Formats: sequence, C-alpha cells, structure tokens
Amino acid sequence: MKHTLTALLQDRPGALNRTVSLFRRRGFNIESLSVAPSERPGLSRVTIVVDEADIDQVVKQFTRLIEVVDVSDPSDPLAVERETALVKIQTRGAEAAEVAALTAHAGGRVLDATGSTMIVEMTAAPDSVAAFIDRMRTFGLLAVTRSGRVVMPRGTSPTAKTTRHFSDAPGLERQDATGWSSYLMPATPTPVNSQADGASDDVAA
Repeated sequence: MKHTLTALLQDRPGALNRTVSLFRRRGFNIESLSVAPSERPGLSRVTIVVDEADIDQVVKQFTRLIEVVDVSDPSDPLAVERETALVKIQTRGAEAAEVAALTAHAGGRVLDATGSTMIVEMTAAPDSVAAFIDRMRTFGLLAVTRSGRVVMPRGTSPTAKTTRHFSDAPGLERQDATGWSSYLMPATPTPVNSQADGASDDVAA
C-alpha cells in the first residue's frame, strides 16, 4: 500500500544519504522522493512516497534519524498533490499538432519542438500525470523525467497529522509557544555521524 510522508530535515552533509540508507536497510521501497529547501532556513522538506503496509513502522524508523525534525502523514483527501513531468515524444508530420492539442487539453505546455521530436511539460495530480504519459505512448515515448510527488494540506497548518513535533526533536531548542518561529537551530550542531538507531552510514556519498 502506498503512503506519502513529508518530513523536515536539517540541512547537514549526508542527511539525505542517511535517510535513503535507512529505508534501504529496513527494506522499505521508495517509489518517489523529492527534497528542496522549506520555508524555514536550515530545514529542507522531504516528500517520500513509500510502498509499505505498516506505515507506523516506517514513521518509527524514520524519526530515529538525528536530522529528522518532524514527520507528517498528510492523509487529508483534500490535500493538494502535484507532480511535474517532462516528456519527450516522437512526432511524425501532423502528429505534432495532435500532441500539442492533447497537451494543452490536459493542462500542459509544449517546451520544445525540434525536427521529429517534442518536449512537453505536464504538472498535475500524480494520477493525471501518469494517464497523460500513457496517452503519449501511442505516439512514441523517447524519454520521461518525473519530479516525484509533492503534497501540501489545505488550511493554515504547514503539515497535517503530525507524528513527531518540533519539541521532540534533538538539536532544536524551543524558545516560546508561538509556532514555527519558536524553533531555532542550536549554536553547536549535533554530530552528523551519530545515529539514534546505532546503524552505520554504509552508503557512499
């Protein structure tokens, strides 16, 4: 069963490497992974789609990493989910116009049309992106690059169904109770070669 988890990860060398290594050691299959800076300096937001029935076990293991500040399960069906795909398609004669029309109808756009190939961009819900790619197979897919899923709950909260709070995270100090701005990075960072589960960093950088 597929689940989508979002996490705030401290920006430290090897943090993402240790995240992937932990999932591999535990046998959790990562379907997609997206990471980029978040709204908080020094923290990145990681979105992981994992195919695993026991999601509670996944979260338990994930939160044991020192660099993980917060893990959430944005399970609200109204949450906004998006994925971007760049698709290179082989076109012949009048097919270029048909591909352009289908792309526009699906909400995408043509980025490049050179000779007998086109590159189109599609940003939509993951299922819609997958359906669009399948439709393009009839013309001849040459290459597909997908960003992986990103998700954001509706409303004022940046996360939903939080399973670990900032106040629980090692290496962070709570200054007051005003929310996101209450949490500051410490002057002395926690050593990056230490892991809560005692596992070694056995994946090459």
